[in-house]
Amino acid sequence: MFQLGKTIVSEDIINNDFVCNLSACKGACCVDGDAGAPLEEEEAEILKELYPKIKPILRPEGVAAIETQGTHTTSDEGELETPLVNGADCAYVIFDENNVALCAIEESYNQGKIEWKKPISCHLYPVRVKDYSEFSAVNYHKWQICDDACTLGKELQVPIYKFVKEALIRKFGEDWYTELENVANKMKSKLG
Repeated sequence: MFQLGKTIVSEDIINNDFVCNLSACKGACCVDGDAGAPLEEEEAEILKELYPKIKPILRPEGVAAIETQGTHTTSDEGELETPLVNGADCAYVIFDENNVALCAIEESYNQGKIEWKKPISCHLYPVRVKDYSEFSAVNYHKWQICDDACTLGKELQVPIYKFVKEALIRKFGEDWYTELENVANKMKSKLG
């Protein structure tokens, strides 16, 4: 672990490789698990506002889940999350012709219908950020369903922090990311 400003960063995001391999996993991170995607407060408000623009491409069961539960839910721990369909799929999941799970929010963004890409927790994955009163912890969330992503990342030699560069900059800013790169380069030169 090392400190960058008000963040404590796990070296795992530098020392492990990762590149999403949707053809292998079929987007399992959006349909497996027992909770929706974590949301920040302002993201919950954004989803409320954007839902009418996203709704036309959602699956009927996603629409039903959102209309019943709301555009976001609150967990037993008080965390904001995306709603789920039958306790499994994220309500915002759609499937392509190859049955790969895609994010309807991101698809709406890609089609130019909205200007917000998706929740930062999804954009950052496999990096997870936990906010505390004095700092934020930046960690690698290792999940077996992403083993193919780890294998592809190793083949392509793409460390996690480079794979999620755009999301890390979105969350912490360019200067923070530049500092992270400097730490990563120093770590590599010590090994190398």
